[in-house]
Amino acid sequence: MQSAHAQSRAFTFNRFLEEAATTIRLGAPLIVAQLAQISLAFIDTVMAGNLSAKDLAAVAVGANVWMPVWVTCVGLLLAVTPSVAQLFGAGKRAEIGHCVRQGFWLSQAAAILAIIIIRNADPLLAWLEIAPEIVPTALGYLDAISWGIPAICAFQVLRCLSEGISITKPILYVSVLGIPIHIAGNYIFMYGKLGMPALGAVGCGVASAIVMWMMFVYLLAYVCIKPQYRPFGALSHFDWPVWADLFTLMRLGLPIATGFFMEVSLFAGVALLIGTMGTAAVAGHQIALNVASITFMIPLGISMATSIRVGQAIGRNDIAGARFAGFSGVALGGTFMACAGLAIFAFPEYIAGIYTQDAEVKAMAVSLLAMAAVFQIFDGLQVSGSGALRGLKDTKVPMLMTIVAYWIIGLPLGYALGVSLGGGPKSMWIGFICALVVAAFLLNLRFHLVTRRMLQGLDD
Repeated sequence: MQSAHAQSRAFTFNRFLEEAATTIRLGAPLIVAQLAQISLAFIDTVMAGNLSAKDLAAVAVGANVWMPVWVTCVGLLLAVTPSVAQLFGAGKRAEIGHCVRQGFWLSQAAAILAIIIIRNADPLLAWLEIAPEIVPTALGYLDAISWGIPAICAFQVLRCLSEGISITKPILYVSVLGIPIHIAGNYIFMYGKLGMPALGAVGCGVASAIVMWMMFVYLLAYVCIKPQYRPFGALSHFDWPVWADLFTLMRLGLPIATGFFMEVSLFAGVALLIGTMGTAAVAGHQIALNVASITFMIPLGISMATSIRVGQAIGRNDIAGARFAGFSGVALGGTFMACAGLAIFAFPEYIAGIYTQDAEVKAMAVSLLAMAAVFQIFDGLQVSGSGALRGLKDTKVPMLMTIVAYWIIGLPLGYALGVSLGGGPKSMWIGFICALVVAAFLLNLRFHLVTRRMLQGLDD
């Protein structure tokens, strides 16, 4: 066992550059993959909008039901990544295959639950008082997309395997390949081409389900064919569920899923509140949030790479290396978002003009983009800190931290300033910023304290 003193290496800028370069090489395909995946929602919006306002509204409603469910599933299955990364770092190749096979069982249990929720969304849409003429089409969209859930959940497990062993390019390949297939699927099923019936917004759901199966089949074939996966034997034989191992994955994944859901539901809750403030407020908020969502894909990819780097270092019992990798990832994520924030702050009118020429909406978007510029920095710091903690398999306390930051501080403060005191959307974004400031501080403090305690434990 190495001592903390033996493990410690002085910080140098060159060492940081080396770690940053490794993290970027690992994270770059993930960043492009995330951008490719978020573009699918943009494609659906544009193609449905060109069909009719009703179809656009149905896709928007359906997507807002589907996305929180899917993000929660992703959070649960992300337990596989640090598990694989730590086993990989420890050189326990055979155990990686077993972990992945148990991950498949967990993925299909999550898929069944997600399908039940998605196919029984009627009470939720009624509670939200969605316009009756939209509901049947939105439910048709959800029913169609539900056929792809088993595939996309299984794909997520294979993705976690690939990322955990530092092979990220296939995730890039399959995500980019999904774009033209999705466009073609939308065109065929929405507009009724090649002898197919014209399904409108429901066709978006059909195309999405097809892309989900394509992504799973592609990655499954890639893992089967490429020799670098063979030492792990993930697909070499069949395993029945081992309940102890499944519960271990669930104990790790459920807090991640809860944290993801808390964050997504915060943004959904604020969007619903702003929905009572008028069309310009809603449109301006959507523009600012869309810009923030696009830039967020960069630190999200860095966060995933940071989680892998930290997990592999922990597997090697290199605590100092894990600590350095974690804080290097945080520095990268924060630096990029600071640059993005400066760009948004410098050119808000130009950015808003890409989305709209309506003077009232543009003015609202410009005012909210100024808030988004500040928002960026802390969003980068919190997502990077969260990724570093996942690499340690530390998820329960971070979950509580995000609940406090988003739901005990952020949403009540935004409601008080924006609704109770009449400050409007801009004041509600202050709640966003404060939530992210608290989350960034708590998560990175947690990573500092946990890794410092681990280093001290080596000398005991």
